Amino acid sequence: MNRRVSRRLEMGTRALEFSEAHPVDSPGYATAVQQLKEQLARAEQLGKEQERGTTEVHAATARKNELKRSIRWSQLVHLAGVAERAAKEVPELVQKFDLPRVPNRNLGFSTVARTMVEEAQRHKDVLIKHGLVEQILDSLGESLDQFDEVVQHGAEGRRVHIGARANLEVAADEVVQIVKILNGYNRHRFITQPDLLAAWTAARNVVRTGGQADGRTGGQTDGAISPAA
Repeated sequence: MNRRVSRRLEMGTRALEFSEAHPVDSPGYATAVQQLKEQLARAEQLGKEQERGTTEVHAATARKNELKRSIRWSQLVHLAGVAERAAKEVPELVQKFDLPRVPNRNLGFSTVARTMVEEAQRHKDVLIKHGLVEQILDSLGESLDQFDEVVQHGAEGRRVHIGARANLEVAADEVVQIVKILNGYNRHRFITQPDLLAAWTAARNVVRTGGQADGRTGGQTDGAISPAA
């Protein structure tokens, strides 16, 4: 969650706590407070989704790198070594199992590695004659299946993260709009009670770097919180 959204939600939480501590016998005011409560609950859930997406992306990235290293430096090395020996019988095999041409990017890596598996299957009889261990070929296919599955998990985690982040922005904007409504009433409500007005003002301030007023909430944008608005 970025700091801009986080600060707005923190402001909304303070405003909700103040509003619940100082209730008003008004259906409209109660509705606004309830809507604020619902938006904050929604934002909390979205924050958890965003964190889950981030965790999945990080875990997938680590696993992808691990699988790439294992595939490239064990299974593919075995195929390339066998192909080099078998090239005395089938010269074009050297080019078909050229490790430097295996890209590092996920899609390219999987595509080229699978092409090598297909070529190995096509020339399996020749390769076995020159030392191919069939279990390596089988395990390579399994490793590539795992790799593609992890890539999909990473993509899903990224989708969840991006979606939650966008919805959090919307929720934070809704919180600001609701607090603006409460602010208009509370400034009138506490006009003769400076202590409560100051407490409300402090509650609904948004603090950001720079100390400039936030026009959407009337708060302070990141320096000290101003006691008045």
